[in-house]
Formats: sequence, C-alpha cells, structure tokens
Amino acid sequence: MKKIKVGVIGTGHLGKIHTKLFKEIENCELVGVYDQDYERAALVGDEFKVNSFSDLDLLLNQVDAVDIVATTSAHYDLVKKAFSQNKHVFVEKPITAHIWEAEELVQIAEEKKLILQVGHIERFNPALISLEKYKLDPLFVQTDRLAQFNPRGTDVAVVLDLMIHDIDIILSLVKSEVKNVSASGVPVVSSTIDIANARIEFENGAVANVTASRISQKKMRKMRMFQRDAYISLDFTTGVAEVFRLVPPDKMPESPFMAFGELGVGENKKTVVFEQPEFKEVNALKLELELFVKAVADGETPIVSGRDGLKALRVADLIIAKIEESIKNCEKFF
Repeated sequence: MKKIKVGVIGTGHLGKIHTKLFKEIENCELVGVYDQDYERAALVGDEFKVNSFSDLDLLLNQVDAVDIVATTSAHYDLVKKAFSQNKHVFVEKPITAHIWEAEELVQIAEEKKLILQVGHIERFNPALISLEKYKLDPLFVQTDRLAQFNPRGTDVAVVLDLMIHDIDIILSLVKSEVKNVSASGVPVVSSTIDIANARIEFENGAVANVTASRISQKKMRKMRMFQRDAYISLDFTTGVAEVFRLVPPDKMPESPFMAFGELGVGENKKTVVFEQPEFKEVNALKLELELFVKAVADGETPIVSGRDGLKALRVADLIIAKIEESIKNCEKFF
C-alpha cells in the first residue's frame, strides 16, 4: 500500500507534538516540516530527524497532504495555498478566523474533491468514544470548559480557543438547526473575551448551556447530557463517561451495571441502571491524525469535515457577536 506523504506546517508547541505523532503513524511518510521561523523548524527537524524547509512551495511539491498547525489568522492563506497545489489538508481548530474564509475553503475542497479535516480533537476523546453503543439524542446539554491562564491562544476569544470544542460536539449530537443564541462574556486579562457563557436553542426544542473560561484556578472539561430516559456525564480530562438510564425488564444491559431501584408498575415498570462504559485507551490526537491519513488514502469524508468546522465557526461567531453587543450595551451605562 502506498504511504501518504505528509508535511507539517507550523512547528510551535502543538506542531512539535504533531510532528512526533506523524513519525509513529503507519501508512504515513513524514516528509518534513515548515515554519516562517526557519530556525525553529530546523530545530524540530533535527530533533525528529526529518527535513526542514525554508520554502513552503518546496515542501508542497513533495507531499500528498499537509497538517497546518499555525495561528488561526494564517489558516486561510495556508489552506488555500495547499489547495492550489491539490494537496489534502488537516487544519487545527478553528477552521479559520472568519466565516467567509471557511466557506470559500469548503467550496474549494468539495469542487476539487480534496480532503479537508478540522482538528476538533474532543470528537476522539475516550469519554465520547466509549458511548458508541448508546443512542445519543440530548434535549439539554450543560458544558463547562475551564482552563488556567496561558498567553498562548489569547489572540482569539475564548469562544474560538476553548468553547468551540463543545460547540462542535453539540452540533454533531443534536440533529437540528440552531434557532436562537444568547450569550454574555467579558475580557479580563487579555484584549479578547476570556470568559463566556452561551445558551443555544435548537429548532427541535433542545437547549445547550455552554461555559468556557481561561482564567480558572482549576481545569475542568465536563459535559452533561439529559435525554429521554437517560442522564449521561462525560469528563474529557479523565476520559470517563457515566450513564444513568431507565431500562425495561426485558432490555437489561449485558455489560456490568448497578441497579438503583425501579420506577412505575406493570408494563411501565423500569429499572434505574448505572453503567460506566469501558474506558477506551486511545491517544485522541494521534487517532485523529491517523484517521486523516486513512481518509486521504481511502478518499473518504473525514469524521470532522471542513463543513463541520464551518458549522461550529458560524455558531461561535454568532456567540462572539452577541457578547460584543452585550459589552457595548453595558458600556453605555458607565
């Protein structure tokens, strides 16, 4: 089987990790790395024993696909350049800084039949993967994604930096169009929004309450989902999921569970069951890169496509607009 030749664009903190992982992926040949700061690219190239390029065109001429791990503001130009040479692209989240940029890139990818995968890594988190056997149809979702302050990433609002992970997951689970968004937030230690809360309402009646902060003392990455006959809790930090559900007597789970009593009588009687799905031992970042290589090799639509990235960006952009409007209204009173 032909190996997919890949190049990494961007050799900062995350780009360095991507470079290491591509060296470990089967059916993949890491051709080299590129960065505007050639000295940094050279150091990463030396460390992982791959070529470093000072000219992006030279790298593009030697690969089938590229992995773009640059700042968000550079995504559009880099992806478009790769597409101009018919190269498949993995780009870190968010897909671009502006909606029009993402729309154009998605259109180009579809017209040229090129793979465009967006790095929404939480789709590959063990907690979410462990729920594959369950039917997920949430009517209410609560998410809390809190991080300690790190200057890296503050060039964009926390909505694009952190919250967009949860937005993407919610949009993948709630099979309905967004009806309304309300939001509030504030910049605290940077010039962009550092803490934000949004309420997303869907046409089918589902609601998501989403909170993100990058000025927390403690880290937290949790999601709670409520649906008919079930409550599901996910901890993205530990990779553990917990499921409480009502189960009829003739449909008791085969996997280990704990029963917490019964509700109803006669034909309507159900047992309250607690299950902790089997923990999936996976490296989420490595898995998403492996699946990108597979999508390129097989010509398949990736799990997180460019269109998925665009959908998440649209909602994130709307949340930011609502917050900025709220801040302006507050400033009128001071």
